Amino acid sequence: MSSPPAASPAFDAIDWETWEPDLHATLLFVVRDGRILLIDKKRGLGAGKLNGAGGKLDPGETPHEAAVREFEEELGVRPIDPIQLGRLAFAVTEGDSIMIHVFRSDDVRGIPIETDEAAPVWAPVDDIPYDRMWADDRYWLPLVIERRTFEARTLFDGDRLLGFSIDPDCTP
Repeated sequence: MSSPPAASPAFDAIDWETWEPDLHATLLFVVRDGRILLIDKKRGLGAGKLNGAGGKLDPGETPHEAAVREFEEELGVRPIDPIQLGRLAFAVTEGDSIMIHVFRSDDVRGIPIETDEAAPVWAPVDDIPYDRMWADDRYWLPLVIERRTFEARTLFDGDRLLGFSIDPDCTP
């Protein structure tokens, strides 16, 4: 895992102990046979980037329920026994602050399909196209692949990463 860039004054100015998100969302990655299932996101935050399937929690929904629902909506298949491995405090200087609950599954029922939301992309875990992803993904996605837990904090200005920190091997 590579080292994140030095944090900016804007990142350091955030009191992460009292930080509150505007909303909660999920990401779910399937890792099997040396490959990871990503989506080529077609709309919304991160459109044009590769990421895990996911989205906002509906009222009354648990992160687990939202992760499964969003995955099914975006790829037309059901993830098998997803587990939560991480939480990512995702702050944007001009936009929503989001607590992202990160899940991993080892397989899916069916064959992922392209939908209005996303197109499935299988990538080798040893050659993940990080250049097409959010800049912070390279620092925490390897933990998901290794089945390690984490809590992370990140600050973006548009697509520019202003700061990142991570606590690996903790309870998310």
